Amino acid sequence: MKVTVIATVLNEDKNIRCLLDSLAAQTRPPDEVVIVDGGSADDTVAVLEAYAAQGRLPLRVISRPGANISQGRNAAVAAATGEVIASTDAGVRLSPDWLAALVEPFERPAAGRVAVVSGFFLPDPQTDFETALGATTLPVLEEVVPGRFLPSSRSVAYRKAAARAVGGYPEWLDYCEDLVFDFKLRQRYGPFPFAPRAVAYFRPRPNLRAFIKQYYRYARGDGKAGLWFRRHLIRYLTYLAAMPLLIALLLHSPWWGLGFLVGGAFVFGTPFKRLWTATRGWGFLRRLRAFAWPPVIRLAGDVAKMVGYPAGVWWRLRRRAGRSWRERAAPD
Repeated sequence: MKVTVIATVLNEDKNIRCLLDSLAAQTRPPDEVVIVDGGSADDTVAVLEAYAAQGRLPLRVISRPGANISQGRNAAVAAATGEVIASTDAGVRLSPDWLAALVEPFERPAAGRVAVVSGFFLPDPQTDFETALGATTLPVLEEVVPGRFLPSSRSVAYRKAAARAVGGYPEWLDYCEDLVFDFKLRQRYGPFPFAPRAVAYFRPRPNLRAFIKQYYRYARGDGKAGLWFRRHLIRYLTYLAAMPLLIALLLHSPWWGLGFLVGGAFVFGTPFKRLWTATRGWGFLRRLRAFAWPPVIRLAGDVAKMVGYPAGVWWRLRRRAGRSWRERAAPD
């Protein structure tokens, strides 16, 4: 079975070698690698072409200046000659068994019914802040419910025919495009097999400002696609109604402070548990500083989402784009 690995890149000359080296070290080598560049202004294309010339990977580089991530991925899928597409991103480091684990379910005796396989992803932090950010925002393997897990396109495999059958990635979306792609595939083919050994390691955002920008864009994408309305509504109710009420009650009677303690344990119990494991072996003061970050990260991320979501909804309303991704018309 021929397998094509695809990725899109834009101004990744500092990071792309890590991905290429980890692809070259796969225990199951890719039959083909197709990378689409969206118009990089740095040396990304030169690095890719130099790597292709070395012959370590069967690498093809396609230039699509101005293409967004969805357009780039669709172009890569269209150019791929493999029956199975394994998707990843620039800036990641793939485990040596990543491709073998993703492909294995397609090669089982009942593989004809397998259309999509979910890989996994883990943070690859390089600073204390990045460690805290990963622990606050990303699940660990033990928390994953395989039948409900929606893979990121930094670690997923699917048949080329399946991607074609659902119309590919939504080119009208600039963020959350892989979630909508997942929803369309799951709607057509049911839950995906899960390959926990197919791990893509990626670096979290390096500072709070970059994280806020990321979560604003994610929430704006949710609003554009009509995703997670209840989750966003609960967030608004929590910050704009429940929390002010609890503060007022606390001012009336200190005993209501127990409500904050219970709420804090509920909200931060899981991030603190992950962070405790991730910081094992750290000194006391360093660990203490790391544990100060999750509340800041959670608050900043929630505010970014509360600003981004209505911006996306307004975008959708102005374009009369339907109530959700299911009703989205053809690209403008």
